[in-house]
Amino acid sequence: MSWLAERKHERGDIFTYFPDVKSVISLGMNYYTGYGQNELNSENKFSNYAWGEDYHDILKSRLYKLLNWLKIEIPDVNGIACVDTSPVMDKVWAQRAGLGWQGKHTNLITKDFGSWLFLGELLVDVELDYDELFSEDLCGSCTSCIDACPTQALGEYEIYAEKCISYLTIEHRGDFPDNHSELHNWIYGCDICQEVCPWNEKFSQVTTQNYFYPKKEILHWTNEDWERIDEEGFRKLFKGSAVKRTKYSGLSRNINANR
Repeated sequence: MSWLAERKHERGDIFTYFPDVKSVISLGMNYYTGYGQNELNSENKFSNYAWGEDYHDILKSRLYKLLNWLKIEIPDVNGIACVDTSPVMDKVWAQRAGLGWQGKHTNLITKDFGSWLFLGELLVDVELDYDELFSEDLCGSCTSCIDACPTQALGEYEIYAEKCISYLTIEHRGDFPDNHSELHNWIYGCDICQEVCPWNEKFSQVTTQNYFYPKKEILHWTNEDWERIDEEGFRKLFKGSAVKRTKYSGLSRNINANR
């Protein structure tokens, strides 16, 4: 993922990205819909976060709405809305803002929603009241996510991207390496490490945001429907969706790999 390395200095030093920043407002948006992979009509699996509309657009619009409200309260404030396409370390700032902790699967976990959250930030040039760092590690001795990963892509608090099904199905370009070609029926992303997390099993809540509920095709398409999809159908189905990240060529490759 060269795009990570290209802006590493900005990720490591937020003042490089926004020199006037004095406060970081960290926001999490719950996207858990209550649907499971076993409710899909196909053996092909789709990561929950991509079932509905593109979270980048939804989350960024909410952040700008927050900034506009803040401008009413503090007229001279300036700010930047950031989602995961920005060179900002979402999980680090979320933990520093007290939202939760980074679990052994490397996702941020919260006490109220588990890890089914989109993260974003509003960087502003005014000082606000700061929350305390979430300093607890509530994973304890649990290794459910590590044990469940079928490609051994997880260590404790580490992810080996070259083995991760999410990386392979979304970010990897071209043919799969011979030793990493088993996708376990996932055609876009992977949720295994989150599905087995006890915090998600016990504390996840169904989102009130209709944007994130699955398209009817995601629920009802069969294996044959997915195998028949062409580039025009891909563009139509995934207009305004995060799935366009992998492009038609990537999704087609993933579908064929699972045949």
